Amino acid sequence: MLLPFDANASAIPIHLIEGELHECQLDGSAISQRDVLWAQANGFEGRAGEVCPLPGEDGSVRAVLFGVDGSDLFALGALARKLPPTTYRLANLPEKRADAELMVLGWCLGSYHFERYKSEAKPRPQLMSPQGVSFERVGRAAAATSIARDLINTPANDMNPATLEAAIRDLAERYGASVSSVVGEDLLAQNFPMIHAVGRASDVEPRLVDMRWGANDAPKVTLVGKGVCFDTGGLDIKPSSAMTLMKKDMGGAACVLALAMMIMDAGINVRLRVLVPAVENSISAGAFRPGDILPSRNGMTVEIGNTDAEGRLVLADALTLAEEEEPDLLIDMATLTGAARVAMGPDLPPFYSHDDQLVEELAESAAAVNDPLWNLPLWPRYDKLLASKVADVNHISSGPFAGSITAALFLARFVNKERSWVHFDVFGWNSAERPQARVGGEAQGVRALFDFLEKRYR
Repeated sequence: MLLPFDANASAIPIHLIEGELHECQLDGSAISQRDVLWAQANGFEGRAGEVCPLPGEDGSVRAVLFGVDGSDLFALGALARKLPPTTYRLANLPEKRADAELMVLGWCLGSYHFERYKSEAKPRPQLMSPQGVSFERVGRAAAATSIARDLINTPANDMNPATLEAAIRDLAERYGASVSSVVGEDLLAQNFPMIHAVGRASDVEPRLVDMRWGANDAPKVTLVGKGVCFDTGGLDIKPSSAMTLMKKDMGGAACVLALAMMIMDAGINVRLRVLVPAVENSISAGAFRPGDILPSRNGMTVEIGNTDAEGRLVLADALTLAEEEEPDLLIDMATLTGAARVAMGPDLPPFYSHDDQLVEELAESAAAVNDPLWNLPLWPRYDKLLASKVADVNHISSGPFAGSITAALFLARFVNKERSWVHFDVFGWNSAERPQARVGGEAQGVRALFDFLEKRYR
């Protein structure tokens, strides 16, 4: 995928072509008429995304032309899936170092393939990290994205609450973190009633996994990720068309684990805590029901309006636990609502916070690292839509509007308003192929959050 820079290594140069082909230079010299004619004969005009290998005297590829226009810094990812499996280098780069790193990262992200269930893995082209581009930073971001993608892409028969916990323990062991978990009936004994209620119908026991890393006297940063390993919708069962992708309903957990990996790998000076309520929302005689009234960890009673809105329930108990430690920063990520997709589409996750400074800094980081996010308001007038006649709160809105906002407002009831808290309603999935991604699981918001945390705590 990405190799460290080696001045003596033999690698085929990739020339980024922007503008008129005959005005371009190859390795410092004007492009030859022979190469121009060859490119034109093969239909290459230098438009964004066009590729043209240039042959050497023996017929082998001696160089590659790739059209760019500066509009997509991840465009190189498409090239990573088109070239023969050998080693390449970039002959020219954007002037800005940050843009150059994003271009190389685009290659790495585009190189990703989920091959766990393939009988034989195919060889892939590799790119030599250019001078001036941080091999460590790009590699860390690519590795974290792969962690999230692998977890989300793994089907539910191999990614249940127990195997998700095992994945968390594997990550913790790699970086010297500690892990504990509360499983099954112990969730009731230790006062996590909503996590237990959502997961009790499954053959695999629900659990709350708790990972800790870092110095005790460092600023406390807590990540909470929705770990619904499969969501049938419960007794409010989903139609088959809506259930097909529900292996991705643990995408919030996958994203916080990817972020945790980046934090630990970079050695950011924080006291990191990761909480993952891991459950399956299944159907059996023991499933929780519409109309049930559940107790919660913080003492609030919750009327169940729809069993297919289970993610906010498990998050609420986990957020309450996180609050008890009074972290300096509390982040939760969840594949929470279809309403967010209706409003923002699959590529632009909304986020919510009471902290205006946090919102501003996150927006700046998202733009800086090409990891798009969009802030939506915790609109207080919509809070009344969660009213219940028989409990303290209903966990879903009484109407069809503002579903992502009302879900965020429900979670906000379990967080101290003075706390620096941010909630992400992510999709966790690429629904169409793009240069940096195939169709499949995706880490959203992770690189933006890491950039923000690195700036704040380093």
